Amino acid sequence: MNLKLKIKKGDQVIVLSGDDKGKTGEVVRAMPKEGKVVVQGINLVKRHTKPSQASAGGIITKEAPIHVSNVALIDSKSGKGTKVGYKEVSGRKVRFARKSGEVIDK
Repeated sequence: MNLKLKIKKGDQVIVLSGDDKGKTGEVVRAMPKEGKVVVQGINLVKRHTKPSQASAGGIITKEAPIHVSNVALIDSKSGKGTKVGYKEVSGRKVRFARKSGEVIDK
C-alpha cells in the first residue's frame, strides 16, 4: 500500500471517527506501509500475554493503530482539525495547515 502520510510522529491530532471520536493525542508512531498511525491514549485494546523472561504476562492495555484517514492534524490557531498541504518556503518544501495557512514545519 505504502501511502504518503501527511501526519508525522510528534503531531497533535484529533480523531474524526470511531469509538474515540473527538479525542486528541500525540502521534507516537507512523506506519506509512500500512497507512496507519498510533496515537497516545487512543484506540486502547487489551492483550492477553503469556509470561516470559522479559515480562510478567497478564492483561496489558496498549494503543492499537488507527487509519490515517480517521485522524486530522490540530490547527494551532483554531484548535480544530485541519487538512495538511505542502508549499515551498524559501526553497524548502514545508507542511502547512489548510484552514489557517500556518506553516507546521519550522
